[in-house]
Amino acid sequence: MLEFNKSLLSAHLWKHRLVFWLGAIFIGLLIAAMTLLSEWASEFFRKTSVSYPWFQFVTPPVGLALIAWITFRFFPGSQGSGIPQIKTALEIPYTLSERKKLVSLRIAFGKAFLPILGLLSGASVGFGGPAVHVGASLMSSLGKLANFPSLYMSKGLLLAGSAAGFAAMFSAPLAGILFAIEEMGRTLEERISTLVLTAIIFSGVTAYSILHHTIFFTDNTLDFPLDKEWLAIPFCGVIGGLLGAIFSRIIVSGYHKLKKLQLPIVLVAFVSGCIIALFGYLSQGETFGTGYQMAKNIIYSSASIDPMLPVYKMLSTCATFFSGIPGGIFVPSIATGAAFGANLAHWFPIAPTQVMILLTITAYFAGMLQSPLTSFALILDITHSHEISIPIIAAAFIASGVAKLINPRPLYRELCDAFQQYPVPVATTEKENVPQAEK
Repeated sequence: MLEFNKSLLSAHLWKHRLVFWLGAIFIGLLIAAMTLLSEWASEFFRKTSVSYPWFQFVTPPVGLALIAWITFRFFPGSQGSGIPQIKTALEIPYTLSERKKLVSLRIAFGKAFLPILGLLSGASVGFGGPAVHVGASLMSSLGKLANFPSLYMSKGLLLAGSAAGFAAMFSAPLAGILFAIEEMGRTLEERISTLVLTAIIFSGVTAYSILHHTIFFTDNTLDFPLDKEWLAIPFCGVIGGLLGAIFSRIIVSGYHKLKKLQLPIVLVAFVSGCIIALFGYLSQGETFGTGYQMAKNIIYSSASIDPMLPVYKMLSTCATFFSGIPGGIFVPSIATGAAFGANLAHWFPIAPTQVMILLTITAYFAGMLQSPLTSFALILDITHSHEISIPIIAAAFIASGVAKLINPRPLYRELCDAFQQYPVPVATTEKENVPQAEK
C-alpha cells in the first residue's frame, strides 16, 4: 500500500505518464491527419488521370524519381516502411547519436509527408509502416525533451510510439498491442509495459474519434454454417499464406539484388514508376494508390473482377517498395488479399464470397508477416467480423505455418538484417552528448 501511494504521488512518475499519454494523443491526431490526406491524394490522382490520360503515364516515373532523390538527400533513414529501422533501434544497443539515423523529428517529418507525394504520383503506398515510424520517432523525441532515463529511451518509448502509430492507423488498439508483442519486442520491464499499453489505447481512441470509422466492414452479419463450407478455412489459409509468402520472397530477394547492383536510386525509382504506370494502365487505374477503395469495393460488391488484378496490385506494391520512397505495404496487401479472395470465391465457391475474401485477406497478411495474432486481430478490428473470429484465427495460423515452409524467417526480420547490412548515411554530422548509461 505504501509503494502504491508513493507511485501515485510521485511527480517524477507522473511526468513520465503524461509524456506517454500526451505523446500518444498527438500521434493519434497526426496519423488521423495523414489518413485523411492520403484519401484526398489518392482521389486527386484518380480524378486527374481520368481528365488527363497522359498524367498516369508521366507522373509515376517522374514523381517517384523526385521523391527518391528528396528522401535520400534530405531524409535518409526514412525510406521504405520504417519498421526495419525501429526493430534495429530496439534490438541493437545504439547510442543516442547513432539512433538519430533511425528515429528523429527530421525522419518523422519526411515520413509524414513523402508518402502523400507518393500517392500523388500514383504509387502503391500504404501508411501502416510510416505510422509506426512516425510514432516511434515522435515518442523518442518527446522522451529526449523530457530527459527520460536510458531505460525508457532504449526500448520503452520506441515500442510505445511504434505500437501507438500502428493502432492509430487502423483505429485498432487490440491489433496495436499484439503488434507490439509479435513484431517489435517481447521482453519489457513491467512499468514500461503498462505505459506502452496505455499509449496504444490513447492513440487508437484519438484516431477513431476523428475518423469515426473502421476501414472496411460496418455492421455486417456473416453466415458461416458448420458444414462443408468450413473447408474454406484450410483452403484459403494455404493459398493465401502461399501467396503472402511469395510476396515476401520477392521483396527480400529484390532488395538484396538491387543493393548489390548499386544502381543509382533515382534510376531505380524512375524504372519502378514506369512499372507502376504499366500496371495502372492494365488494371484501368485500380492499382494506383493505397488500395483502400479497391478493397472496399471488392468486399461490398459481388461483381467479378479482373483475375489478374491481385497480381497487378502485388507487383505494383513491390515496385513501390523497390523505388526506395517512404511507404508501407499493409493496406496495399489487404487490397491484394481481398482481390485474391474474390478470385478464389469465384473459382471455388465453397463458402459465402465475403467470408472467403476475409479469410484470404487474413491468410495473405499472415503469410506475408508470419505474425498470425497481429493479422487476426487487425482484420477482426477493421472489419467487425466477430461472427467468424474462429475461422479467421485458424486461417491466420495455417497461413503462417505454410509461409514458414517458403520463408524460414519473417519478412521484417529479413528486412531488419538487410537494413543493418546496407546502412544509410546520416543527414547531419552534428555530435551529440551521450549519457554514460547509453554507451
